[in-house]
Amino acid sequence: MPHLKKPGKVVPLSKLWDRKAQKCGLRHTVYSVNGDEYTGDWLDSKKHGKGTQIWKKAGAIYDGDWKYGKRDGYGTYSKLLSVTNEYSREYSGGWKNDKKHGFGTYFYSDTACYGGEWSEDQRSGWGRMYYDNGDIYEGEWLKNKHHGQGMLRLANENRYEGNWKYGKKNGHGKFFYLDKGRLYEGFWVDGVAKCGTVSDFGRAEAPTPTIYPIPKVHLLDVRSVLMETQSTYHGE
Repeated sequence: MPHLKKPGKVVPLSKLWDRKAQKCGLRHTVYSVNGDEYTGDWLDSKKHGKGTQIWKKAGAIYDGDWKYGKRDGYGTYSKLLSVTNEYSREYSGGWKNDKKHGFGTYFYSDTACYGGEWSEDQRSGWGRMYYDNGDIYEGEWLKNKHHGQGMLRLANENRYEGNWKYGKKNGHGKFFYLDKGRLYEGFWVDGVAKCGTVSDFGRAEAPTPTIYPIPKVHLLDVRSVLMETQSTYHGE
């Protein structure tokens, strides 16, 4: 008696084509209709692993790690310069969930850059910032602002060492006026010195020292002052 073979399950062509279209593993360059390009690793049709993405319209390129379609790990982001028609590095460092995260270096211009910690695309943690005007800040940051302990050295070598809060001097701090040979130490509120002492500091080496040094204040006769105070107090 002949055996009848049960026909296999027919897979629709649409599903077969979809399986073939699924991107997984290393692939050559994949082009988008808007002109963007990606070359690298894939997982379940998502960029995953090592890869290079070029954004045609934005004139930008990213080369580094990916995780489920987002920049995650270590990578370098560069922008295309219209003058030279070459890519210039803008940021190199850590990424998480498509945002700058961890330690990284950002180049704002030829003379301004930040190297330090990032969180959610913002400077947060410890970092050093070189400004275009020659100032340098080294210390703690929170949401792109000086926050915590830090030192700001100005272009003329004067510097502030102390506490910061949301970008302003707050709390105890020292300001070294090296050009004048003076030191202020005291308490600050929202960038304004409120209470403290001023003393000479490196006055002999200062390029433009004050005309007169700050005299030392002291009691000429401690015993007589004490006796006078006691007699006044007991007399009351």
